[in-house]
Amino acid sequence: MTTTRGKLIFHLHAHLPWVRHPGQEDHLEERWLFDAITETYLPIIDRLFALRAEGVPTRLTLSLSPTLLGMLADPLLQSRYVRHLERLILFTDAEVRRLRHEPALQRLAVAYRDGFRAASRSFRDRYGGHLIAAFRELAEAGLAELAASAATHAFLPLHHTSPDSTSAQIYLGVEEFHRHFGWAPDGFWLPECGFTKELDAPLAAAGVRWIVLEGHGLALARPAPSLGLRAPIITPSGIAAFGRARTMAKVVWSTQEGYPGDPNYRDFDTDVAFELPFEPLRRVLPPSGERVATGVKYYRITDSREERAPYDASRAQAKAGAHARNFATRCGDWLSAGSPADRPSSLVTAYDAELFGHWWYEGPHWLEQLIRHVAYDQDRFDMASPSDLLRAYPVLQAAEPAASSWGDGGYNAPWLAAQNDWLYPPLHDAAARMHGLATRHSNASGSVLRALNQAARELLLAQASDWPLMMSRGTSAEYAVARARRHLGDFAAIADQIESHQIDLDRLSEIEARNNLFPALDYRVFQPGFYGENANGASR
Repeated sequence: MTTTRGKLIFHLHAHLPWVRHPGQEDHLEERWLFDAITETYLPIIDRLFALRAEGVPTRLTLSLSPTLLGMLADPLLQSRYVRHLERLILFTDAEVRRLRHEPALQRLAVAYRDGFRAASRSFRDRYGGHLIAAFRELAEAGLAELAASAATHAFLPLHHTSPDSTSAQIYLGVEEFHRHFGWAPDGFWLPECGFTKELDAPLAAAGVRWIVLEGHGLALARPAPSLGLRAPIITPSGIAAFGRARTMAKVVWSTQEGYPGDPNYRDFDTDVAFELPFEPLRRVLPPSGERVATGVKYYRITDSREERAPYDASRAQAKAGAHARNFATRCGDWLSAGSPADRPSSLVTAYDAELFGHWWYEGPHWLEQLIRHVAYDQDRFDMASPSDLLRAYPVLQAAEPAASSWGDGGYNAPWLAAQNDWLYPPLHDAAARMHGLATRHSNASGSVLRALNQAARELLLAQASDWPLMMSRGTSAEYAVARARRHLGDFAAIADQIESHQIDLDRLSEIEARNNLFPALDYRVFQPGFYGENANGASR
């Protein structure tokens, strides 16, 4: 790494909430995982390996949440995903026949059918159903640095009043990363970029070496960083904190101001599930018959004044290439505008991984083209990971970051709003109760041990940031309310049984079978002192 070239840190955060429903085949919410595998994870993995085969220099940063890793590792969900693809292949076969008199749409149906077939080959034959192994190979080949995240993606600033909860979320996130990949992570993605100063010490105790904050978390640090967002700072507990450049991020994720709203791109909302009669859709809709997106979409983006037009993949890919060149130019301009004298200027852009492919269909192609432009078409900057930069330039300015998040308004609003504020008193009460249970049972065994571990799982699942966010946005809000209440209810029932010394093993087994994540979970993580005694270097 030389000081003459800037450094682009391109970070993708992959996360989905725990949506495993073993008692119901083709459960609606499990499709969130299946769509993300087909449209985001497989395309990105395949393209990164293809770039490696061509010898194109590639360096991304990828964080993966423990709930996502747990689902990717689950044999039931792996087998259900294969069946999901099989249904889509049969459906698009039928679409190819149905559209035989509409050539433009039929070409798209053929492309979808071929894409689903390719996804099936990649998932089953190339990766053996084990995408975690593929991510591990990306890291071992130097194509990406992998980072951890909180156990169930809790929005940590709203749980710091229960130190045991935040410590458990951080500790288990690091431990789950180590269990899946075999090494301890240097980086830790704060869910929703949510930071408050109370998180600094437990992150350091878990061995975390770097985090990413939303830009104002760095800009408002004390003392003010002399290099702004162009270099990380070092927190009081010794963690390197990088600042995300929101102005650069908006050109990628905003449908109003950014690339995804271009009229050449595929329209996310025009899915055939909402246009065809029920009978042709029967094999790809859930058993309830509810119309849910299939991923088969035939039209490009149009505004209210235009007639909708068929999607043209070649025009969309050309536009994605142009947008990738534009982004590379913008990155170069940003990095050149205020380069420090003694180190390269760094630019951090970070996004939800699912934007690329699922929400923005052309996103994986755009990303591939960006990597090519950085490698060959400009000479002002390279791609690097946070750990790359810290190894080369370890001396950082000391400062205390400000409370911040990347949510609307920059703080806690999306996760603490009129639609979801009812959730926090029972969450905090449950956390206090779990603390008491763990304290009173210092060395449980047998059915009590099982019950304590499952109580901890249910509390952690209830704390997921996804539920309050869906409530405040009004997207799948009923499901989010039901999930939060169910986890809190199951936690309370198990806690009652532990305290009454009357554990219902049949009920416990049913809950364990439904929520079987974190197989190595030790309920004592909620005991006073357990985290501090076991976290420092425990996985290193």
